Amino acid sequence: MKNKVTQTKAKIRKGDLVKVIAGDSKGQQGKVQEVLVAKNRVVVEGINLVSKHTKPNAATPNGGIIKKEAALHISNVQLVDPKTGKTTRVGRKLNADGKLVRVAKISGEEIK
Repeated sequence: MKNKVTQTKAKIRKGDLVKVIAGDSKGQQGKVQEVLVAKNRVVVEGINLVSKHTKPNAATPNGGIIKKEAALHISNVQLVDPKTGKTTRVGRKLNADGKLVRVAKISGEEIK
């Protein structure tokens, strides 16, 4: 019998403002462009840039070296609280409509 791989719900979503808390880009902030749930990784705008060598094609007639964002592990980024501007953990709470929403643990503010 094969081992079953379980996926947990990602607490960080596309469009969130996050801060890198570990690695070469530590301390930098950026917006999440993509969340790769299956790999537990996120792509953050302007962070973890790598040089990609490209051949000439229709889109890039000269080819050359392009700077591109690479994925970071989701544990190396932390959400920035919309109210205080500090990094915070994410919780889930029922709002007035009875819908489950994400909230910042520091301020209790709802994350939109």
